[in-house]
Amino acid sequence: MKVEQIYTGCLAQGAYYIESDGEAAIIDPLRETAPYLEKAKENNTKIKYIFETHFHADFVSGHIDLAKKTGAKIIYGPNADTAYEKHLAKDGEEFQLGKVTFKILHTPGHTPESTTFLLKDEQGKEHAIFTGDTLFIGDVGRPDLAQKNGSLTKEDLAGWLYDSLRNKIMTLPDDVIVYPAHGAGSACGKNMSSETWDTLGNQKANNYALRTDMTKAEFIKEVTDGLLPPPDYFAKNAKLNKTGYESIDAVMERGAKALSPREFEVVANETDALILDVRSKETFVKGFIPNAIFIGLDGSFAPWVGALIPDLMQPILIVAEKGREEETVKRLARVGYDNAIGYLDGGFEAWEESGKEVDRIETIDVSAFAEAYDEKISVLDVRKPTEWKSEHIETGANFPLDYINKHMSEVNKEETYYMHCRSGYRSTVAASILKARGFEKLINVQGKFDDIAASSIPTTVYVCPSTLK
Repeated sequence: MKVEQIYTGCLAQGAYYIESDGEAAIIDPLRETAPYLEKAKENNTKIKYIFETHFHADFVSGHIDLAKKTGAKIIYGPNADTAYEKHLAKDGEEFQLGKVTFKILHTPGHTPESTTFLLKDEQGKEHAIFTGDTLFIGDVGRPDLAQKNGSLTKEDLAGWLYDSLRNKIMTLPDDVIVYPAHGAGSACGKNMSSETWDTLGNQKANNYALRTDMTKAEFIKEVTDGLLPPPDYFAKNAKLNKTGYESIDAVMERGAKALSPREFEVVANETDALILDVRSKETFVKGFIPNAIFIGLDGSFAPWVGALIPDLMQPILIVAEKGREEETVKRLARVGYDNAIGYLDGGFEAWEESGKEVDRIETIDVSAFAEAYDEKISVLDVRKPTEWKSEHIETGANFPLDYINKHMSEVNKEETYYMHCRSGYRSTVAASILKARGFEKLINVQGKFDDIAASSIPTTVYVCPSTLK
């Protein structure tokens, strides 16, 4: 038996390859099928099953394309209604894979169809659970993503989750390995660990949600308290996972089309495409195509695309470092943005060499910011509200990047703004969006917030009330 976790840091997502006696199963695959096909070919195995723990909201799964290319069965647990062929498993149903067995444990709560897959080894011993978004390392899945109508609340789902954990998962042996679908950085939970697997025994001892002295009412309050609104693209991705989508091969072919600077400009004007610049923040601010939006490929690229570009079918033109164009198309498709229509051949350097117009964002470091600072300047802190609450510049205003499209009217085009975040990545994204909307008086601070806090700039630190005397 072989169990391999295939972890994608950009999405904080874990897919799984399980192999036994010439047969393989894939759990929660990403959109691109090549890694799984290549792995099966290398190991001379046949992909027999594609297990889906639930309808993912934060990415588009590769289950449909993978099934078409391999003949593997798509397996969901109870309550999974889809527009394509799949096997709807019953609670307790078992599937043989070579010499090992998978058992279906229906564990609703994160969503109604959420299912955990219990892997039994060659001797029938309970070896591991693939929990999807039911149980994370250090946390559990948020229960507010699948409220189909007014009769089903996040409190209802949280109650189901409490029962699922205690009746289906916590009854398993302590040495069972927990393999979740996500780790720290995912918006599918609140306080996930950076660890990507653990033993169930350790989770029983350390995961707040598995405390044996916790009542259902206490559990419901804890898992629903402090939930931020989910990104807008979550519901759209979940729908694609239910109804189906265009082949990844067609998406890649359309997006990986090289365009000269002249062709790029013509296509941009004819299609009203969004120009997406995915280079590093340091490179972007020095020069970019007017009206381009920056979302750096080396940051949390896919989640930020999903949070900031409202329309999945928005035509997108790509400006990338040479050799990273197809990677960008693939990573857009992971979150359902299938309408990339080409990239700038030769990169931004080719644009500059052609003599076309270039825009820039004024950018300063923390020391220059400290010198320029006084109480009268306007400061926009684009970090999350929780980060803001922890510590912020005394005179600054919280303007979270996550919700920038909804709060654009709160900023004034006639006013000069200094913008910062934790590292300079998010402030560069925010500045590019504002710049494209006609805001010209922007000064982007690139540097660590820790350095801002250590400078002469006055900050306010949140003090937990329990520490006060």
